[in-house]
Amino acid sequence: MDDTQLLRYSRQILLPRIGTEGQQTLLDSRVLVIGAGGLGSPAALYMAAAGIGHLVIADDDCVDLSNLQRQILHHHTDIGKPKVDSAKHTLNALNPDIDVTSLPSRLQGEALTTQVSQADLVVDASDNFDTRFAVNRACVETATPLVSGAAIRMEGQVSVFLPKDPDSPCYRCLYREGDDPEQTCADNGVLSPIVGIIGSIQALEAIKVLLNLGDTLCGRLLVFDGLYHEWRSMKLHRDPACPVCGDHKP
Repeated sequence: MDDTQLLRYSRQILLPRIGTEGQQTLLDSRVLVIGAGGLGSPAALYMAAAGIGHLVIADDDCVDLSNLQRQILHHHTDIGKPKVDSAKHTLNALNPDIDVTSLPSRLQGEALTTQVSQADLVVDASDNFDTRFAVNRACVETATPLVSGAAIRMEGQVSVFLPKDPDSPCYRCLYREGDDPEQTCADNGVLSPIVGIIGSIQALEAIKVLLNLGDTLCGRLLVFDGLYHEWRSMKLHRDPACPVCGDHKP
């Protein structure tokens, strides 16, 4: 690190569990962020500010006026632009020290697996179950850590899945495909600070996993009720019969 980097990240470097070695680990890390919306915005901003050296942002959508209430990566002048272009501009303006790769597409199949395999960690900030299940499968197949978040109305949840840990569940252990009706913010609404809280926790968990700090949310589901400001932590167990990570997976 040069003198400018030492000053930029000095408050983190002061932390005994991080120091210059940990900061260098962050600078050498590559994180794939799926979604540049309500969750991806705060998650990417805090990871960029913290000095994660390479952020890959994947999203196939364009900025709409209705996004600006909560998607803080984007500005009014970005309406109509691809979200990944707006995100790259904002993140590089915040921290020109990092690399930002923009992927203006919905990652699927081999393209998804390739990007996941190249990442040190994946932050799933998507807004639909199909994408979450696909990302989870790719992370299990490539043994890539996954930080998953969701938010709707005045509620949110976060968990961490570590495929290299034999005791870690995966996202498919938590939800069965087709069991729950799809719920979106467009249909149900969401209060803007809720996605800020959940996305920030996703950034925190990503940094902790990359640096092997403390206890992560692996094996736990953290649930936040913003209306009554209540937090719940529920234990998650690996399902031996899970078709993705179970003992007899295909």
